[in-house]
Amino acid sequence: MSAMNKLIVDCSTGEERFVPYTAEEIAEAEAMAARHKEEAAAQEAAAEKTATDKASGNQKLKDLGLTDDEIAAITS
Repeated sequence: MSAMNKLIVDCSTGEERFVPYTAEEIAEAEAMAARHKEEAAAQEAAAEKTATDKASGNQKLKDLGLTDDEIAAITS
């Protein structure tokens, strides 16, 4: 990861300065990014499973002879 800086603002004087992140802050930011990536992947997998399950359920109902309108009526 490239050098990261944080903006420090002194509200009483309006002075602004950039300060480099500490190694600990960088490690924390990287860990948070990794957790976010894992959570996003888990949410995507869950959404895909839901879509697959819905399609499978609808196909099973069609195989039983239900029409699309009947399926919509009982699944909504």
